Amino acid sequence: MKHVIALDVGGTGMKAALVGADGTLLHQARRATGRESGPEAVVETILGFAADLHALGRERFGEPACAAGVAVPGIVDADRGIAVYAANLGWRDVPMRNLLSERLDGIPVALGHDVRTGGYAEGRIGAGREADRFLFVPLGTGIAGAIGIAGRIEAGAHGYAGEIGHIVVRPGGPACGCGQRGCLETLASAAAVTRAWAAASGDPGADAADCARAVAVHDPRAIAVWEEAVSALADGLVTALTLLDPRTLIIGGGLAEAGETLFRPLRAAVRERVTFQRLPDIVPAALGDTAGCLGAGLLAWDLLAPAEPAPGSPAGAPPATREHRTTPPPTDPLATEVTA
Repeated sequence: MKHVIALDVGGTGMKAALVGADGTLLHQARRATGRESGPEAVVETILGFAADLHALGRERFGEPACAAGVAVPGIVDADRGIAVYAANLGWRDVPMRNLLSERLDGIPVALGHDVRTGGYAEGRIGAGREADRFLFVPLGTGIAGAIGIAGRIEAGAHGYAGEIGHIVVRPGGPACGCGQRGCLETLASAAAVTRAWAAASGDPGADAADCARAVAVHDPRAIAVWEEAVSALADGLVTALTLLDPRTLIIGGGLAEAGETLFRPLRAAVRERVTFQRLPDIVPAALGDTAGCLGAGLLAWDLLAPAEPAPGSPAGAPPATREHRTTPPPTDPLATEVTA
């Protein structure tokens, strides 16, 4: 059975799958990233995980994987296959594509940025598949974005496009790891809400999910924390939609799991702030925390498909790159799961 390897590398854990040619998830697995052991150990963990999946696929399905896709955080040069920098993992200039291909008996490997790869999956099979222009914003430890434009995910001239989390929404506000103060992710990420609620509640173990539950039962301390985060998030999103004019705004990540506790006030706050701008549909992400892994699998299958111009590309334009194409696959990879 033809299949590919998909890996989504996070700061603390990795998600992986073997994905069939029709999009079926044939096998899924998770493993700790092990960043406490240092960047070299993290790279070796990734390579070892991929090798284990390669061997499992050969044993279970009678042939090796055709290709592999891997999504990693930080700064990524997808064209050269290099993981340039990741603060949470401590690496610099890792030739991830070549290292993986060598470990996997020379099969082709695609490398993608984690959020853009997740946005790629949302655009092809998730909440953005009906939208010609969308912005995917996962609210997790930090905040980033994937810009979907006419069938492509836009990486920017230097691979930095979509870094909405570093829009300054509160000048002079909390210090950010990027060197600025008052960045959106210091105020509206799941990590930021966790910090604020732990302080407000007096419980150092409390997190953003606890805050959302407290909001639902009308705890005034939680409401104050939540309103501050939603206000900052709305300011950042209005800046983004003013520049990008998306038709759909897709919100994902851990904070989006609060459902209407987040979306109801967020839609209202964005609506209050727009003037001449067109209000986009603001919807939850459809793929949850599997988006990066699913996107990595799609990247891998794209390596094996003939390059085609992306929908909406002008005549004579170059074909969409592996990371940017958003043509729907034959079936939805979430539809069937053979083994967990």
